[in-house]
Amino acid sequence: MEKRGTRDVATAYLNYLYSAEGQRIAAQNYYRPRDANVAKEYAKEFPTLKLFTLAETFGDWTKVQKEHFASGGSFDKINQR
Repeated sequence: MEKRGTRDVATAYLNYLYSAEGQRIAAQNYYRPRDANVAKEYAKEFPTLKLFTLAETFGDWTKVQKEHFASGGSFDKINQR
């Protein structure tokens, strides 16, 4: 963006994307809206999710990095050919 001089266009795009109008367009195209008011409008289309934190499920980032993303971790194992 800096190299190509498109900061203003990129900023305008993101501002629109996260505006209520942009969030409605996203919801109409099956993307879960982040705007709380728009999310209420589309609550029927997007069931409530039970969210969890990394710490609750896997431990802290140090443990996760070592176990899953370090060389030979679970990420490497599932991506073996």
